[in-house]
Amino acid sequence: MTNYWLMKSEPHVYSFDELIKDGSTHWDGVRNYQARNFMRDKMRIGDMVLYYHSNTKPPHIAGISKICKESYPDITQFDKKSKYFDPKATEEVPRWFLVDMEPVTKFDEMVTLDQLKDNDALEGMLVIKRGQRLSVQPVEKKHFDEVCNMANTKL
Repeated sequence: MTNYWLMKSEPHVYSFDELIKDGSTHWDGVRNYQARNFMRDKMRIGDMVLYYHSNTKPPHIAGISKICKESYPDITQFDKKSKYFDPKATEEVPRWFLVDMEPVTKFDEMVTLDQLKDNDALEGMLVIKRGQRLSVQPVEKKHFDEVCNMANTKL
């Protein structure tokens, strides 16, 4: 069974275009327990992801990626030089996990946050709820399909 997700990245940190260029990437640096639990416990190979560009004007969904490797320990937690270093993490008992993803399709035109908010069919979608800041969040299939419709994308 395929799960659906929305994952946020700031385009100046790692954009969807960079994912296309690289072919795949690991999603490191997540330091929120709920987001970590989604990646560690729920994400499976083949799950589909709405790739969301945050902290940009306008914030938007740039395309779709998919999970290509299930969770494994995030090595940045062990690197003392990394901004994601966690002194409480050990290799025997890692605290933080990541997944790998690969691009599926770039939207011809971005789907903006305002467009998401204006679409009644997306009522209840977490990304449009006030105060919802999780960088990794589940998406209902009906919402995923509606975003694809908005982007004129068929999967």
